[in-house]
Amino acid sequence: MRPVEPRPKEKRPVTVRVAVWSARHPWRALAGWLAFVVLCLGADLAMGTHKATGEDYRVGEAGRAETLAAEARLDREPVEQVLISARSGPLTQAAAEPAVRDVTARMRKLPEVARVAPPVRSADGRALRVAVIMKGAEADADDHVAPLAAQTAAVQRSHPELRVAETGSPSVSVGVDTQRGDDLALSEAIALPVTLLTLLAVFGSALMVAVPLLLALTSIVAAMGLSMVVSHLQPDAGVGNNIILLIGMAVGVDYTLFYLKREREERARAGGRLGPEALVELAAATSGRAIVVSGLAVIVSTATLYLATDVVFSSLATSTVIVVLAAVLSSLTALPALLVKIAQRADRRAARRAQRPGRRPAPRERSDGPGRLWSALLRPASEHPARTLCLSVLLMLALAAPALGMQLRVLNKDSHSREIPALQTYDRLTTAFPDLRVQHQIVVRAPAAEAAEVASALRELSGRAQSDPLYAKSVTPLVKTSRDRRTTTMELSTPHKVSSPEAIASLDRLRTDYLPDTVGAVPGAEFAVSGDVAHDTDYLAHQDGKLPLVVGALLLLTFLMTTLVFRSVVIGLIGVALNLLSAAAAFGLVVVFFQHGLASTLFGFDTAATSAIGSRVPLFLFVILFGLSMDYQIFVVSRIREAALRGVPTREAVLHGVGASAKVVTSAAVVMVTVFASFMFLHLAEMKQIGFSLAVAVLLDAFVIRVVILPSALTLLGRASWWPSRTMRRAQSTLPVP
Repeated sequence: MRPVEPRPKEKRPVTVRVAVWSARHPWRALAGWLAFVVLCLGADLAMGTHKATGEDYRVGEAGRAETLAAEARLDREPVEQVLISARSGPLTQAAAEPAVRDVTARMRKLPEVARVAPPVRSADGRALRVAVIMKGAEADADDHVAPLAAQTAAVQRSHPELRVAETGSPSVSVGVDTQRGDDLALSEAIALPVTLLTLLAVFGSALMVAVPLLLALTSIVAAMGLSMVVSHLQPDAGVGNNIILLIGMAVGVDYTLFYLKREREERARAGGRLGPEALVELAAATSGRAIVVSGLAVIVSTATLYLATDVVFSSLATSTVIVVLAAVLSSLTALPALLVKIAQRADRRAARRAQRPGRRPAPRERSDGPGRLWSALLRPASEHPARTLCLSVLLMLALAAPALGMQLRVLNKDSHSREIPALQTYDRLTTAFPDLRVQHQIVVRAPAAEAAEVASALRELSGRAQSDPLYAKSVTPLVKTSRDRRTTTMELSTPHKVSSPEAIASLDRLRTDYLPDTVGAVPGAEFAVSGDVAHDTDYLAHQDGKLPLVVGALLLLTFLMTTLVFRSVVIGLIGVALNLLSAAAAFGLVVVFFQHGLASTLFGFDTAATSAIGSRVPLFLFVILFGLSMDYQIFVVSRIREAALRGVPTREAVLHGVGASAKVVTSAAVVMVTVFASFMFLHLAEMKQIGFSLAVAVLLDAFVIRVVILPSALTLLGRASWWPSRTMRRAQSTLPVP
């Protein structure tokens, strides 16, 4: 076949012009990309990270209560609990007193400590706790808890016969962050070698394997640096680097693979008649454009998460957008330069080989066809499209069915990994002191003249709670009043776990019965309830309220983008339908594996991580899966459309397009699945569920949606697939009607 001539300069799109410049000035392009990466890192070191504060997480009534308390300077104080117990048997007074004195004396000397409360003995007498109240806001305590932990460790060394340990929200948060960092290193250690082996199997050359990995890793490094800078505009919720690694490896390798695949095809087609720069230009005109469109699709899809008005979703969206932009930029600038230098090196080696006496010339590269395996896989879609479409759609719907019973829960202390020492201590503490599991913070604001009425109403409320089995009876409610006597807070304890039905019922009774009947009768009083249970409940309600907006915007934008790219309403509708099918099947499988416990049986996962689905998982997955599915949709349909525009009948164009992209799509899918599956072995329950869902969704998308369902649907529709594209109608007009 005659090679395609490069486009005239005046008609070249930006992607081609950038690629051509990089191909002609490879060292400048590579130096520019590396300078960009170094600049991003330098900006990160100079500016640091701006982390989200407690105010950024406020939603619903719980957020309103926290705001009322903060305005009156009655915020919840950060508290660390030092738990002292015997290593075996009961805790004697003689053994406990020296340790209590040691803890108290050491903690009072620390500038981070406001005060130390008297020791409290557990009901069974087997443990003592010493509450250490820290200075400052609860949200900032994570940065100042290390000296307290060091003093607790010193007390433990001085009293080896006892068990002395520390826990509290600050130390648990530090433990989770440390574990998240260790998980990040573990996922890198798993994903990189498997990605390397996969790429080696595809290209058979260590040099060609190094290209996707190098670009993906530098894109990730640049994105991590940029994300720290952007955090000063959009606070980082602590999950950014995990998402950058997760998405960066996937799309970075994907984009490079598709570009490399096209360049090799053009090289084989040219048969040595075109130089490296011309080959790069041809690849940029096709795959380069598809990369930009695909990256834009992922960015637009992910940006809908901002509509959720949630700091975690916004942080996830920002990290994804940044790393996809970095991956697209590296593919358009550094990749053409690398390809040219590699091709020049190969040409020089071939020339030297040709000059050696007795050496045969190197065989010409062959264009990669679909091969026997893919021809066999595509045969049902081409020969029996209606039957194949029905059976495959029914299979996907069967996989999706369990999603109808999905149960969402905010994953909290109850679901975190128990390998964190602070959580091990927390479990022992709440076993010995059940009243510390949940505290509801009631905040009341009323005119100062009504302060006595407010106090009387809160005493009545406390009396009702004392006779209610949902609340703790052994703890006197803690009451505080602001200096201006306008705001009062009271804490009620509940001896149940945060996620338990009893804890949720206690909040509901407080909000709907006790507070309206007591404080609600005070003239001019406004009230709200905060605390862990209230925050989780309100967060779920807030997310449910935003869900229709995010999903609606995502479906509309995905349809519009696909329609505009391919000039076809039908392709746009098919794209939305297939993405919905893929996401639904992934949701069904995550319910079976995590909510129903199959993951615990097969992989030995902690049951705390598999009893329910993390509240953020479905929405994040839905958005990200739509974006990633657009990758395959754009690359595969682009190849089909190219053939159809050349006048190839739609049925043959489908087989050609899917067959031509089959090997590279499979390779990209294997890399994606490897990266995503590595997150199943992390400790955070949400990351396990996200990794699993993305891995199975990519598998289904690559091997069922794009190889079976999409070809079957397009084959059945024929020319109607491209309605109402005039360009395609003209290209197909000379063909006989089937």
